[in-house]
Amino acid sequence: MKTTAFSELFPLFSSASPETLEWLLSIAVEHEYPAGRAVLMEDAWGNAVYFVESGWVKVRRHSGEEVVTLAILGRGDFFGEMAILDESPRSTDVVALSPVKLLSISAQRFIQTLFKDSQLHHKMLQLMVRRLRQTNFRFQIQHRAPAIKLANTLVLLGENYGKSTPHGTEIFNVPIKDLADVTDINPDDAAKIMEKLDSKGWIKIDTAGQTMRLLNMRQLAHLAGKI
Repeated sequence: MKTTAFSELFPLFSSASPETLEWLLSIAVEHEYPAGRAVLMEDAWGNAVYFVESGWVKVRRHSGEEVVTLAILGRGDFFGEMAILDESPRSTDVVALSPVKLLSISAQRFIQTLFKDSQLHHKMLQLMVRRLRQTNFRFQIQHRAPAIKLANTLVLLGENYGKSTPHGTEIFNVPIKDLADVTDINPDDAAKIMEKLDSKGWIKIDTAGQTMRLLNMRQLAHLAGKI
């Protein structure tokens, strides 16, 4: 991968120096996993930062027999950065929702790079603040109707990872249970809401291609209270 493609794919590196990009590419390790495979176990957090080159993953929390999906990440995003910064243990893992390609950079080398490139350090802080704002908005609407909360989840997935097509914004067809977990609603409610959104023509699910098209992002954003 060339440095220009690298910086375009990952917003985190959009303002990094050419020297930093070349260095990161030289030390990055590529991984490929099929759908359903664990890509990061709970005892491996803190060893490296991982970047999603293609595909979709979910971050899960384990609590006894219960497993809850905390986040869904797609192309261009990254995970593992918090664990290397606070060096605390994790009771979560990361599983591939679809076939996925990842790049990993060891924790020690990534931290060294952050100290050397102030632009990269600043960009990382910006992206972490953006995540915090999105989390704050989810907290603000936690007591709102399930449809509002689910619309917010769909809009975020579309804005963060969606692919623009002539037929709408295309995202991965996230399983209902994972979608419900991330939204913090009941899976039965999530299924009913998705059926209603489909009947309204706001979304279209292609089960064969494992994709979902968000046909009316504006209406979804309005339902979510974003506009």
